[in-house]
Amino acid sequence: MGKNGLSSITKKLIMAISGAGLVLFMLFHGAMNVVSIISQDGYRWICEFLGANWYALVGTMGLAALMALHFIYAFVLSYQNYKARGRQRYAVNERPEGVSWASKNMLAIGVVVLFGLVFHLYDFWAKMQLAEIRGNAPVDGIDQIKFIFSNNYFSIMYLLWLVAIWFHLSHGIASVMQSIGWNNLVWKRRIEILGSFFAAIIVMMFMSVVIYYWLIV
Repeated sequence: MGKNGLSSITKKLIMAISGAGLVLFMLFHGAMNVVSIISQDGYRWICEFLGANWYALVGTMGLAALMALHFIYAFVLSYQNYKARGRQRYAVNERPEGVSWASKNMLAIGVVVLFGLVFHLYDFWAKMQLAEIRGNAPVDGIDQIKFIFSNNYFSIMYLLWLVAIWFHLSHGIASVMQSIGWNNLVWKRRIEILGSFFAAIIVMMFMSVVIYYWLIV
């Protein structure tokens, strides 16, 4: 046990478990968004199904808890690593061999993802599920997508945000796999490639919606 009650390994395990839950949610959310391209009526039905119903609210609270755990422990671990480096953090040195840029800048990328998430929640969740919770009529999901991505500025910002998410996911997915024991020399490179590929699939689902409603519709 550490001085704060939890060992470093336990904190990393919490990060891995919460991260895995968020990855699964993003996979579901990305697939749901792709439905808006295939069938607008189908997407509207999904939005209605996931409105202010009890099961959707339970899922939302669980998701919020996962996000809180993930971001809190990300800052805690980063701060502990910062303190552990001591005077070495002031030394100018090159990136260690085998350490990716995303791994080196994971916290900074995470902050970008967090700020983008705040805007995304304001653009969609606050005007859909939250509005319904407060007793107001939610906006139409398709109309909101068209409104947001008809704006060049918003579309570009969303695409840049999704690039940041790809960097975060590609390293994060590999970290989750390493946390469950797939961190030997044989699997290290394989799980890095697999993580990047899986992250690309998730991000491309989101990007396809942005590009479709920005440049095609």
